[in-house]
Amino acid sequence: MLRRILAVCLFSLLVFADQVTFAQPAAKVIPAPGIDLPPAARTHINKKRVDLNRKIAALAKQGPREILELLPDVEIFSRAAELAVDGNTIYSEQEFNNLDKQLDLGLERAAELAKGEHSWTTQTGLVVRGFRSKLDGTVQPYGLLIGPDAKLDGEPMRLDIWFHGRGDKTTETQFIQSRLKSEGEYKIPDGIVLHPYGRFCNPFRFAGEVDVWEALEHVKQNYKIDPDRMAVGGFSMGGAGCWGFTVHYPSSWFASYPGAGFSDTERFLGMDKNPEKLPSPIQQKLWRLYDAHTLADNLYDVPTIAYSGEIDGQKLASDIMVEAAAKYGLEIPHIIGPQTGHKIHADSKLIIEEKLNALAAKGRVITPPSIRFTTYSLKYNTCAWATINGLGEHWEEAYIHADLTPQTDPTGVEVKTKNLTDLSLNFPAASSPFAASKGVKVTIDGQALPELKSASDKAFVARFRKQGDKWASVKPDAEPEGLVKRHDLQGPVDDALMAPFLFVKPTGTFVNTTVGAWVNSEMNRAVNNWERQMRGNARVKKDTEITEADIRDNNLILWGCPRSNALIKKIITQLPIIWSSSELSVGKTEYEPAHQALIMIYPNPLNPSRYIVINSSLTYRETDYENNAKQTPKLPDWAIIELNQAPNDYAPGGIIAADFFDEQWKVKTPK
Repeated sequence: MLRRILAVCLFSLLVFADQVTFAQPAAKVIPAPGIDLPPAARTHINKKRVDLNRKIAALAKQGPREILELLPDVEIFSRAAELAVDGNTIYSEQEFNNLDKQLDLGLERAAELAKGEHSWTTQTGLVVRGFRSKLDGTVQPYGLLIGPDAKLDGEPMRLDIWFHGRGDKTTETQFIQSRLKSEGEYKIPDGIVLHPYGRFCNPFRFAGEVDVWEALEHVKQNYKIDPDRMAVGGFSMGGAGCWGFTVHYPSSWFASYPGAGFSDTERFLGMDKNPEKLPSPIQQKLWRLYDAHTLADNLYDVPTIAYSGEIDGQKLASDIMVEAAAKYGLEIPHIIGPQTGHKIHADSKLIIEEKLNALAAKGRVITPPSIRFTTYSLKYNTCAWATINGLGEHWEEAYIHADLTPQTDPTGVEVKTKNLTDLSLNFPAASSPFAASKGVKVTIDGQALPELKSASDKAFVARFRKQGDKWASVKPDAEPEGLVKRHDLQGPVDDALMAPFLFVKPTGTFVNTTVGAWVNSEMNRAVNNWERQMRGNARVKKDTEITEADIRDNNLILWGCPRSNALIKKIITQLPIIWSSSELSVGKTEYEPAHQALIMIYPNPLNPSRYIVINSSLTYRETDYENNAKQTPKLPDWAIIELNQAPNDYAPGGIIAADFFDEQWKVKTPK
């Protein structure tokens, strides 16, 4: 539920014992407040919602597995109504009527389920469905366009993911309505187009990115999908999302067809012409997580068709990608809609569809003979049969170029790397290109490794780790000793909210009212923002209520200090900092815990396969909601916040120090 739904920008909070008031500056509220519902209309919707919720509860209690698995297909309508009414995001009488009809559809589905029926699961055309998010337990909607010739009980089908454009009012109600009424830009007569919601208005980043994968997995569980005929496309904000999924996961798709949107941060926001507007070097470095043009080498691995309207200002996105790809010798087709603004020209669409159909007929190359993959973070570390397990330094360019040698009847692999310390070559059963039980010659950066053998089941799995300046073969499951950055445990702060998480509320006393007021205001803001911006439910527990299961299953977002939060106190001696009521130091630098606060992310000492975060959540703030290109991480692995500067719509206070931990999660030594 959207608790505390009032925008953060409206509150004033006492943060000092001497009654100094911090008033956060006004910021644009997104999604915007809706119309005032007449009491009778509100009563009508709430009555239907209560009725639907009662039926949902009865179905959940009824409990057969099939019903429980299909319950999110019903719950999405109740939750959409809850968020629309309680969150005041109904914008017109027509939208109210749409919501009313959506609740009717939810009641119809509930009635079907009560009889053991579920006609929508075999329906073609436009279908709206839902899944339960692993992040926060909420139900999230997605739309399907199932072609008239699709044989749901036949052979596995092609599936395209289409990323929608920006809409400041695209709440669940509006999204569901569009997916019930509009077929969208592209259709597959004998396949499926998946329209993910992606949690409102982020460019399918952070929780939005996770939701895309969860929606896709839900579709694959319910429909026969050909994994070698999946593609991604999108336009405007969806074009930006498509570029991201293309360069981060290039070997997942048989094709990509982004249009408009943005593919970088600096040029799209005009900072190249106004360098005085550039943020800190740390924030610029963090752009590398999502800036697609820095990963243009990865387009080598996926056929890509760019589109732009000739007179669309967002043509810049594809221009930048075509330019960046050319530096790697890649030529990206760029279809231009003649004299067209911000839309897809009908003739251009035909050209794109023709290319897509030809590529779909061929399908994805399962075992490509060559791979080119660049990354700046272990968050994105796999392409086809190559996986990067360790970096020399995060946020600096790292790549693997790997070729089967020779490409016909190969007997080895030649690998070239930059900034890598650990890599794997993974050819699962039946996919190895090497002759069974014969030696495989692996060369890395000019160094010939001892030959390894391909298994009799046509699998070849090998791992190599740098020891000094030389590579050595290690067992495939041999993890490095000690604490190191690894996939999904590499930071920065925002990464903790891309897996199940809990907010852990302090119950102890703070060192003073300054720190206490700041922690409480930032925690309340984080809860509000998760609920309004990420359309979720921020699960909050007291520090005294955390169980072993909580520690096992969740990233823990700890609010407070060692004195106020029992969990921080429990782990503080195992963190690479010194922190008490009288002392706060990171490395050799000392700070003032009376008016300076710590933000950090770190592997949880109580469960090193999960994170702890202290005093933060998503690090981009209200000013960044107005432009999707601004929605990038704003803090690295740790930061010190000066509380004498009030939080505002772009920072949690004065950022007086911030940096990344090194690859062993230690404080970096100043250069």
